Amino acid sequence: MNELLEIVGLDVSFPSQRGTTYAVRDVSINVKPGEVLGVVGESGAGKSTIGNAVINLLEPPGKITNGKVLFQGKNISSLDDKEMRNIRGQKIGMIFQDPLTSLNPLMTIGAQLLETITKTTKLVGDAVFKKAIELLEAVGIEQPEVRFFAYPHEFSGGMRQRVVIALALAGDPDLVIADEPTTALDVSIQEQILELIRVLCRERKLGVIIITHDIGVIANIADRVAVMYDGSVVETGKVHQILTAPKHQYTKSLIAAVPRGDIKFKRFKSVDYIEGGKQSYKSIDVDQHWLGEKVRKNSTDKAIFIEGLNKEFVIKKAVFERNRVYLKAVKDVSFSVEEGESFGLVGESGSGKSTIARLIVGLSKVDRGSIKIFGQDVANKRKDQKVIAAQGDVQMIFQDPYSSLNARMRVQDIIAEPIRYYQTASSDSEALQIVGDLLDHVGLGSTAMLKYPHEFSGGQRQRISIARALASRPKILICDEPTSALDVSVQAHILNLLKDLQDELRLTMLFISHDLPVIRQMCDRVAVMRHGAICEIATTDNLFDAPNHEYSKHLLNLIPRMESVGENKLIS
Repeated sequence: MNELLEIVGLDVSFPSQRGTTYAVRDVSINVKPGEVLGVVGESGAGKSTIGNAVINLLEPPGKITNGKVLFQGKNISSLDDKEMRNIRGQKIGMIFQDPLTSLNPLMTIGAQLLETITKTTKLVGDAVFKKAIELLEAVGIEQPEVRFFAYPHEFSGGMRQRVVIALALAGDPDLVIADEPTTALDVSIQEQILELIRVLCRERKLGVIIITHDIGVIANIADRVAVMYDGSVVETGKVHQILTAPKHQYTKSLIAAVPRGDIKFKRFKSVDYIEGGKQSYKSIDVDQHWLGEKVRKNSTDKAIFIEGLNKEFVIKKAVFERNRVYLKAVKDVSFSVEEGESFGLVGESGSGKSTIARLIVGLSKVDRGSIKIFGQDVANKRKDQKVIAAQGDVQMIFQDPYSSLNARMRVQDIIAEPIRYYQTASSDSEALQIVGDLLDHVGLGSTAMLKYPHEFSGGQRQRISIARALASRPKILICDEPTSALDVSVQAHILNLLKDLQDELRLTMLFISHDLPVIRQMCDRVAVMRHGAICEIATTDNLFDAPNHEYSKHLLNLIPRMESVGENKLIS
């Protein structure tokens, strides 16, 4: 069978004043029609660079210095921008990693789809609108006729990713390059997307390159795998061979770091590599350290007590209220979290998980219901000193380590901001001492103070976010998908860090994630959410071993499992 895509001896370099950096070295891979090739590896391994090189979208000054890219037998690595525009979208579709920056914030979702369909197909008139609605339905967007008129900021991260996938499929391409296509998706939508890709491969002989750090996704959809490390392919082969009998030591350690959903371990296994260079975590003696001050002041109240919580959003505006369309994001939610407990929230994108987190920290206004932090009601209350103090006990670690840090501020100012706001230091010099101390405790060292966020990897940025969250000496940490954008090795380091901090500081944690194996390893109890309501609350072991609700069973059945690759069975 002829190759759909063939990459031969590819080198990609980025010249600078300090020398030339090779992001990709001597890479040779191929994809046949109807085949799915998985490309796995750590952040910085060169996976995304290969995808960008294929469609000639390398960021300057990056360039192909050696090798060639053959698509349907034609060398496309030497084509100019005008010629490539006839291939992008129509012949090769691209699903980019960050759905927020991939979408135009000034255009509705529908307008962006219509524009893409018009440019990449011969459809006109009502057929264009019909295809746009069909694409939104295909990627799991509910009420597509209504959400068609919404803007990107009105969608959750997972829903934005679905729209990006719809855009990539709009031109009916022959090859799709999917760069972390399921990173922000829950297991049910992930399964929908993977099934959609399978159907397209089977029916249209679509070739797919999936670039991902999720070994479970590779196990469930890929035919072959290429494992990358430091810009080179270290191992390639059939999925079953790579996952059951890997030959390279790096591949072995990468597979070992995948979180398990069947057994709970005290710590995550990590790849024999630490992101961004040498890092040493500094443990905390709470009896001697300033971070331990609030640990000794235990409360008799529950850390978080939520009762009858409701939140609605207007998704279709109108002058008359009867013509408005509302989305009930949170419906009569009630639960409590004990002090020192790890409580998990799981569910599909748009189920209301992140909305609850934003309501707790005061980033959104409660419509109805109550939220109590150690007995202090913080919902719909004027911000007096008691409310401010209670909200100071809660800090949030956001999903995206790239957009959650101010790119124009140095790390020392980012971490010092909550210290100054909550006045936990008597002077600027003391605040800087605290910043340096926090950076030591998250394993970055005080030398990171004068750097900017862009000088750090994704895992290091998430460590900075953790340090910032600790700066106000909180009793509660809300972790909203803190590792979804990170590869498995960096994820292991971050989650082990959170476990250490919780043990030492007796932190209460509300952990929001669509990664069910991570939830099993991190949480004591779990609440399962669907359509804004709670279906089931149970201990982690009970939920995973004997779920009661049908939806809980459905979610658990959708967990990508490495024990079902091809016709053979693995022991994960």
